[in-house]
Amino acid sequence: MSESWQGSTTVLADYEEAPFRPFHLRVAISATSGVFSDGYGLGIIGISLSAASAPLHLSPSWLGSIGAASLAGLFAGALLTGPIADRFGRRPLFAWNMALLALLSLLQFAAATAWELLLLRLAIGLVLGTDYVVSKALLIEFSPRRVRGKVLSTLSIAWAAGYVCAYAAGYSLADSGPDAWRWMLASSAIPPLLILPLRLSIPESPLWLTQQGFPARALRVVQAHIGADVAAPVRSETTSRQGWRWRQLLSRRWRRHTTVGCVFFTCQVIPYFAVGTFITEVIAHLSTQRGYLGGLAYNLSLLTGSLAGRLIVDWISRRAFLLGSFAITGLTMLTLSVWSGLPDTAVVLLLAVFACALSAQSTLVYVYLPELFPTELRASGIGLAVACSRLGSAASTFLLPLVVASFGVRMALGACVATLVFGLIVCLVWAPETRSLSLGALDQPARAT
Repeated sequence: MSESWQGSTTVLADYEEAPFRPFHLRVAISATSGVFSDGYGLGIIGISLSAASAPLHLSPSWLGSIGAASLAGLFAGALLTGPIADRFGRRPLFAWNMALLALLSLLQFAAATAWELLLLRLAIGLVLGTDYVVSKALLIEFSPRRVRGKVLSTLSIAWAAGYVCAYAAGYSLADSGPDAWRWMLASSAIPPLLILPLRLSIPESPLWLTQQGFPARALRVVQAHIGADVAAPVRSETTSRQGWRWRQLLSRRWRRHTTVGCVFFTCQVIPYFAVGTFITEVIAHLSTQRGYLGGLAYNLSLLTGSLAGRLIVDWISRRAFLLGSFAITGLTMLTLSVWSGLPDTAVVLLLAVFACALSAQSTLVYVYLPELFPTELRASGIGLAVACSRLGSAASTFLLPLVVASFGVRMALGACVATLVFGLIVCLVWAPETRSLSLGALDQPARAT
């Protein structure tokens, strides 16, 4: 693309091929810091509830309800946010949801009853659901294509880091007196407050503006923030705008992408949360080693896996990464479920390999999932997949201890194997390759065949 200026011809870089500039780094930091806040907000509830149990007179049912409230809110938040962000833009939610998250987090300090804390955790989950959607959508739409995988994969690391930091902060506050649990929960307001000013400086996505018929605004964003040497995105001649967005996601053109996104994410998080939440109990059933030592190895492997995922996400194709990680996790879990009498070291090693591969695969949640959908449906598609995954994670976390008690740990692990195999088969048949895909090409209408 070129334009005449003062008698010379200036060649403009394609929007998706723009050089990586300081503004792109600002967007990445604002998105990853929000995801860090998400991980912190979810991670802090576990350790704080144990301290709040006596002061709030929490029964086991209350503990379970409050612990699951954020997941329930996240389901609703993600499901509702997608169509809103596709209709009204990414920036309004992206800019202000951290302010609301900080306010709700601070209000937890004043919770006096179990009902108040339950309602606050539900509201926090709703806000977290909005960020799960808009952070992925906005970041991918600003990221240059050649570094898209590396940039988006940092979201996975940020979430894991936030989750780990929440536990570290909780332990550090554990001896701060009878109100320790209040300080733990209130501390989750710090990350969103710190990132709020930067978030407010991020403009609307030029891709979204262009597809919505605002090319002049898109051009101003590009020239002001990315550079005058970069062209604005080109609007596609799409004809799919009529109808509800969820109906479009299930249309002939997009239903395979929608199915892959929902199945991949759900089959990934079911064993992630089921095994991870009860890892010490799983190890206690499979070996004679003390559960907390194996749990430590497991959690370190989760963090290692998220780092490994970022390193390899652009080295191999998205399909190979997706299918390979399903195969590795399925095989390790199958071995644990059918091979009795394994040495303790082998049990811990297999669980570590499983955790590393599963956590590495979670990188694709932040990279591959947004690449499956066009601009006009991206937030809706992500929201639907996130909602499905939260249902799966909540159900698996609830059912795993019941299955272990009734049928034994190997049957529970066998159910995880079946879930992973199902994900592998669906992705083997339908998962498209997106590694070198142009988002602009994804927005184009399908060619007649």
